[in-house]
Amino acid sequence: MLLKHCSIHLIPSACCPSMLPVRMLSILILLFSLCNADSICPPEHNPLTLSPRQIIAEYEGNPVTVNCTTALAEHKGLYFTVGNETSRIIEEQMSISQSVSLSDWNVTIKCKVKLNESHECSKDLQVITFKNPEVFHSVQLVNVTRKETQYRLQCDIINVAPVQYVTVSWYKNSEKIQTESFNDTTTKTPVNKSSILRVNISREENVVEFRCEAQLDFGPHRPKLPAISQTHRVSAHYAPELKTQNSTDDTYALEGTDIIMSCEAVGNPLLVYNWICDGKNMLENTTSLSLPRVHGNKTCACTATNYLGNITKTIHLHVEPRAGCPLTLTPSETVVKFGDPVSINCSTSVRYVQGMGWEAPFGGTGFERAPVVTWRVEKLEEWTPSPFCYVTLVNGSQCTVSPVITVYKTPDSVSVSDMGHGSMVEGREYDLKCDVINVAPVQNLTVTWYRGNETVLTQMFNDSTMTPVNVSSTLRISTLRDYNGLTFRCEAELHLRPKGPKFPPNVTSPPYTAVVLYKPFMESCPDHVTVVENAAFSIDMLSCQPDGNPFPTVQWFYEGKILNSSKPLTRTDSGKYTAIVQNSHGRSNTSVHITVEYSPSFTCKEHYEITVNDKHQSICEPVGLPTPTLTWFKDGKQMVSPQLWKKNDSGKYLLNAHNTHGTAEHTLYLEILYAPEFKEGNESKEVLQGENVTLSCSADSNPPSNITWIYTAAVNSNMTTEGRQKTVTITRATSTNAGYYICVAENKVGRNTRFITLMITGKSSQIPFPIIWVSLTLLIIILILLVVCCRICQKKRGHYSFFPVKVSNVSNIPLTSVQANGKAKDF
Repeated sequence: MLLKHCSIHLIPSACCPSMLPVRMLSILILLFSLCNADSICPPEHNPLTLSPRQIIAEYEGNPVTVNCTTALAEHKGLYFTVGNETSRIIEEQMSISQSVSLSDWNVTIKCKVKLNESHECSKDLQVITFKNPEVFHSVQLVNVTRKETQYRLQCDIINVAPVQYVTVSWYKNSEKIQTESFNDTTTKTPVNKSSILRVNISREENVVEFRCEAQLDFGPHRPKLPAISQTHRVSAHYAPELKTQNSTDDTYALEGTDIIMSCEAVGNPLLVYNWICDGKNMLENTTSLSLPRVHGNKTCACTATNYLGNITKTIHLHVEPRAGCPLTLTPSETVVKFGDPVSINCSTSVRYVQGMGWEAPFGGTGFERAPVVTWRVEKLEEWTPSPFCYVTLVNGSQCTVSPVITVYKTPDSVSVSDMGHGSMVEGREYDLKCDVINVAPVQNLTVTWYRGNETVLTQMFNDSTMTPVNVSSTLRISTLRDYNGLTFRCEAELHLRPKGPKFPPNVTSPPYTAVVLYKPFMESCPDHVTVVENAAFSIDMLSCQPDGNPFPTVQWFYEGKILNSSKPLTRTDSGKYTAIVQNSHGRSNTSVHITVEYSPSFTCKEHYEITVNDKHQSICEPVGLPTPTLTWFKDGKQMVSPQLWKKNDSGKYLLNAHNTHGTAEHTLYLEILYAPEFKEGNESKEVLQGENVTLSCSADSNPPSNITWIYTAAVNSNMTTEGRQKTVTITRATSTNAGYYICVAENKVGRNTRFITLMITGKSSQIPFPIIWVSLTLLIIILILLVVCCRICQKKRGHYSFFPVKVSNVSNIPLTSVQANGKAKDF
């Protein structure tokens, strides 16, 4: 509760007049002690209500508006404090609003109401500023046994705040297996945390999917933010194993036939195969090896390898010879483009031949005489021509030989498409498709992908189809912002060597230009810039260059407010400038500290008053950046500012301020003020009864002092003023004129008191002097208490406190003289 105004009512006593001063003194001391109380604001009856009662918002998100309402109909004003900033005090309203920008992790928000000039109530707003994390998942292989593979999974939660509300959950496939939280309740700013999960994967489980999920959960009845997660697949590792139990195999073939050897094994990670036949590396890394037209026995070894080991299968090839046929084909192998002419000679060197010829659907020759017969086609339009040359020996037996003919066709078209996804977004994976139309034979085709001029993928095809087919190759890319504007192309090339063309025929697709959409950023921005005010420098003259796709918008902020970037900066604009670049894929900010330097200037008065003996202080400080050098001049001479101001320091001064950008001057007048000083000290003066007495008082001071005499007035005393001197004249002094005469000199700097003790010698029938002196002393004490009470009441503006005061020196307190009729006279 607040104390009401204390009031004092003094009732004159009907007792003996000599007891009045003592009774008044007791009453004043009692009232003084009763009023010594202060007002408070109990928390359980706080008159303030905040809406919302708490804020949970994203760091540097949209500003939040807070309403504050008071239940007090009468108050001295409502206002907010946000951090170290105080809003304007609003009076005569019961509610106010404040918009808060959450760009400080440790922001404090209070609403305050002023109950009076010295007391107020406040209420704190609970603020939780958060930042959603980024999650990165890493996998470390720890150990591999015959039955299990041990992994260490680490989930890194990056740049999250406040960490005490983060929950990290681990999932195996779709089942939650572990939850972890953090007990750091003191850190409000973003931090990085990690969660570790150790798992064992058996071969029976095959591939297992683990997911790490991080989520900010502020508790019941509070917002729950979406979980941020990342998934990783792991599997059991094991060494290579053959699918068949035998590690050695025997294969039989007829001379001149085509053989395919197979070597199948399992293992994880994927196996790498290597074939060696009769000590020669066959440069084949698949599970099968093709040997065309074999001649002679061979021993081939297939080795399957991964980092856990290797296993080898040995295949013995047994080739059985054919009966000899005395025919020679020239060439025995040929490569011809579809529609081009082709010819092959068949000859024999033996004499026991009846005849020979070519059998073919087209280009056949019939039975002709030895030793040479030619198969010729002017326009080969058969994909699998199968001519053969035959010979009939004199014994009636026949034998045949067939050439190996490869018919090829370059693609009708090669093109790259984005498979309909259009523009790409940075950080995602996309597939580009290369379509090769109408090409043969596909087993000789190689498709090469280029990003710019860099080769990124080469693909071959195992299809044994000899007729033209359409094939495609897919390039998977993890999109980077640097890919924006880059061209992708694919090249289809037929490798027909050694019998084919010297330069492999190829067709290249038109370039595909990638369009990558990515979050904006600001590049080439300096951390700090120093400019000069009169250079007309503006924000848009910085070297900062925005980049992003779509091209971002740029807004510059200063002290939380958007600004015109083309407006020249002035001296008041030094500080931190933040650029927010934004497009449809995100936003980022960059800060630049700008210092605006300017030449010196003065905004000082022309006249200053300084109290004597005050410590030297900066009376008139110039403004400028860099901070100007200040030089004082008096009477045309440079001077060193005194440590303490003296009386004779009054006068006219010239101030010169200088920095790298210029010079400024200012003239001012200093007036040194000092308290009154008496030329004479305290004294005692003794006169005879009936003599005339003159008491004079004057003081030296600046500004001139007000002189007051305090003494017991009498009908034979009179006070006069001449200039700055006041004189008390006593005509025919009597014993009633004896006592203290106090001269008080006072100005706004201070006051001084001088005592004169006047003693009257001779007989007197008046009231005894001791009684007068005691009464005067009691009256002075009462006056002192009244003055102290009045001043305390004025300071508290309606709240009075009283306590006993010990008076040690009455020389500095004006007294009231008492005339013979008992009435008071003030000076």
